[in-house]
Amino acid sequence: MVPPNLLPPKIRSTLFAALLAPTLALAAASRPPNIVFIMADDLGYTDVACFGSKYYETPNIDRLATQGTRFTNHHHHQNCTPTRAALMSGQYSVRTGMYTVGGIDRFDWKTRPLRPVDNVTNMPLDRTLLPQALKSAGYATGMFGKWHIGQQPAYHPSKRGFDEAIESAGAHFDFRTNPQVKYPAGQYLADFLTDKAVDFITRHKDHPFFLYLPHFGVHAPHDAKASLIERFKPKPGVGGHNNPVYSAMIASVDESVGRVMALLDTLKLADNTVLIFTSDNGGVGGYARAGLQRGKEDITDNAPLRSGKGSLYEGGTRVPFIVRWPGQVKAGAVCAVPTIHVDIYPTLVGIAGGRMPTTQVFDGESLVPLMRDVNARLSRDAIYQHFPGYLGAGPGQWRTTPVSLIHAGDWKLMEYLEDGRLELYNLRDDIGESRNLATAEPARTRELHARLVAWRTATNAPMPTKNTEMTAEPPAKKKGGKKKRAEEKN
Repeated sequence: MVPPNLLPPKIRSTLFAALLAPTLALAAASRPPNIVFIMADDLGYTDVACFGSKYYETPNIDRLATQGTRFTNHHHHQNCTPTRAALMSGQYSVRTGMYTVGGIDRFDWKTRPLRPVDNVTNMPLDRTLLPQALKSAGYATGMFGKWHIGQQPAYHPSKRGFDEAIESAGAHFDFRTNPQVKYPAGQYLADFLTDKAVDFITRHKDHPFFLYLPHFGVHAPHDAKASLIERFKPKPGVGGHNNPVYSAMIASVDESVGRVMALLDTLKLADNTVLIFTSDNGGVGGYARAGLQRGKEDITDNAPLRSGKGSLYEGGTRVPFIVRWPGQVKAGAVCAVPTIHVDIYPTLVGIAGGRMPTTQVFDGESLVPLMRDVNARLSRDAIYQHFPGYLGAGPGQWRTTPVSLIHAGDWKLMEYLEDGRLELYNLRDDIGESRNLATAEPARTRELHARLVAWRTATNAPMPTKNTEMTAEPPAKKKGGKKKRAEEKN
């Protein structure tokens, strides 16, 4: 037998590669999986084809769904800040105080019988956030996009566990970034953020990484690349899906998902990467069906779900959620178990092999059992939401008034806090929440309401108080001005 050192160099290198292959494969298998979390902004439940749209085109997101599992009963908050807070802290809003966007005076609550609970706008600095926990587990961490849970320097994502972080939201062209980064004139924000994400993955391909890519698309102002708008202009609408600009914005988010997927394939990282796609809240639509003045601003429709962003009906909180994890998550599967934002923190820390911090309470449960078996059972049997405030829908109209809810299995009970009104829905039979069964199902209503009250007590959920500054409702045709524009955006 010829000694290896006497073999020609080309043959020797081939032989060594073959001998090392099992060792390299074992090393790759023992390395914790990379984690990529992509989140659109204001993308509705049915705004992607694999969740029902017959007008919007999302080939990359649809392909992701065929390679992974669709969670069809996943919920976030009714608008963006509280969702981001829950994802990063693993806590319900009752613990962070982050219920909505901005202060309570964004809407004229003084016309209502209750005073909202004051809203926290900066994530408390005493919380250990998700990227900090993953960094402790040995992950490189990067975030590119919309943060929205603290704008002052101490609250910037680069100070909250991200090794690299570039914030940007508010415009799709001629945008600003924090920190300031140069980019080509005319570049679209979704493309810029994807460029940064691709660069981050490429530089960290040899070690476990966590990439958080929270797009500003498809949030207002509705603006898109001209070439994509032209592609959709001749296309006939289907239902409430018919706007070529909004369609083009969705297409840009889909392109971003496709670029990340392609890079993971090229770098041979796909098989050891957990890739998640979702949205922060329901779409901006469904208001016309609800009889709200804001309906004239509908950009999409969440049908068959009721209402849209800003509401705690399903159209405001149920979002697309897709998980791809080769070898662990079944391709093409569907999970209908109710899941929620606070589950993401323990899920990702568990996947990373990290430890949950002991410095704070966590409200969620790892979804890994459901990822591996969509018929698995979680230890909890209900999820909750609590919103002690108001979100307007135009003069004298509201997307929601203060409300709490419990969602247990097929059943959802809502308690409106102004007057104690109870609404009970069987979401399996009535996903559009059109039939209030509170009177028809008194025993179930009492049982779920008792559980909701017990949860509020256990979590010390702050409650709105009596409004001692009551004023009259504004005239129905009053012009909204700047306040109305703020309402339309959030």
